[in-house]
Amino acid sequence: MRFHQIEEKIQYEGAYPTRERAEDVTRAVLAALGRQLTGDERVDLAACLPVEAALVFTSQIPGRQPLTGWGFVKDLATRTGGTPATARWDTGAVLTVVGHLAGPALLDRILAQLPSGYALLFGRAELTQAGL
Repeated sequence: MRFHQIEEKIQYEGAYPTRERAEDVTRAVLAALGRQLTGDERVDLAACLPVEAALVFTSQIPGRQPLTGWGFVKDLATRTGGTPATARWDTGAVLTVVGHLAGPALLDRILAQLPSGYALLFGRAELTQAGL
């Protein structure tokens, strides 16, 4: 899949009025995700993405302490100058497409590496065990 095809899917998923808006959102969310993932999951996800998207994703240095899902959304809102609600929408639009590109096995590994709150961002239910 080419980068412009991802943008088209994200434009559709996010109901963005232009492909330029979808591109901006895509780049911002991929960069934010690049600041969270490390190790084999980072390498394997980059391999699933078109070259342009992989470069945006891998150009970021992962932080020392990964953010929770909500922290990810708040950080994205701060960096883009948007609201948390808009950042949440943008994140869902992009990560849903990224999750499909990654496939279920890699997405499972990615979610196992990240703190709580990311499953919903990738369009999955987040299951937790009830405390006994």
